[in-house]
Amino acid sequence: MKIVVTGGAGFIGANLCRTLAAHDAIGEVVALDNLSTGFRHNLDGVDATLVEGDLTDPDTLDSVLHDAAAVVHLGARPSVPRSVADPLASHHANATGTIQVLDAARRAGGLHVVVASSSSVYGSNPTLPKHEDLATRPLSPYAASKLATEAYALAYRSTYAMPTLAFRFFNVFGPLQAAGHAYAAVVPAFVSSALAGEPVTVHGDGTQSRDFTFVDTVASVITDAVVRRVASSEPVNLAFGTRTSLLDVIAQLEALLGHPIERAHVESRVGDVKHSQATNDRLRALFPDVVPVDLNVGLERTVEWFRSLAD
Repeated sequence: MKIVVTGGAGFIGANLCRTLAAHDAIGEVVALDNLSTGFRHNLDGVDATLVEGDLTDPDTLDSVLHDAAAVVHLGARPSVPRSVADPLASHHANATGTIQVLDAARRAGGLHVVVASSSSVYGSNPTLPKHEDLATRPLSPYAASKLATEAYALAYRSTYAMPTLAFRFFNVFGPLQAAGHAYAAVVPAFVSSALAGEPVTVHGDGTQSRDFTFVDTVASVITDAVVRRVASSEPVNLAFGTRTSLLDVIAQLEALLGHPIERAHVESRVGDVKHSQATNDRLRALFPDVVPVDLNVGLERTVEWFRSLAD
């Protein structure tokens, strides 16, 4: 079984490629990445073939999807702030890129397609926890482009009878997640600053909460999905109903590191959602055997990975 992962040299993609390659039912893993946010070295030691190319190029897609059983579409232009700065670029990569991948999968014979949407699609809807039947109210161009991603996947399922599965990711974190840039996600930014003895930057008062999901859990669920060809006519939250504030994350890191962490509070960011928490009934029905990695265990593994970079 050949599996193609778009964005395969990125944070989630490279972790997924490692998990896919270790599965007995999967004989070949191909990572397609233009290396705009991914890195070749993320795939060091992974039994996967890296194809450098753009997912908006039909010829490239036709080539990599030849003889594939499934494609996991993670390739995207990530980050809410990045989309605020350049909304057209986010639309092109995320919305146009998705329909290019889906249409290439259709040309290849109707492949199984798993796509990555985002909890950001819930936006300003205040209901907690977030269930998949809630009205979506995107607050940023990134969120709107991710809503387009899942909508196209579901439309291709309906129109062309293609087996598709749209996951809504909730604050995925873990090893390989880059820090040290303006658009860094909160966990790697916190860990990197804390290990360097620098203040962590907290946008707002830090009481905003998230349903953090360790990347190994995400990779395990997606691998199971492609092996069993799991599909759904509805989007599926990929999270487990936890709710942790940013201040609580800092407190857990303080306990892991054994020393206080200084906070530097700055203004809240445009497009950020105040609170996020998932229901997981639909996920549990499709993946009853999944056991998520605990937040504290995930933070410990993330800290270990960041420390390894200095060795």
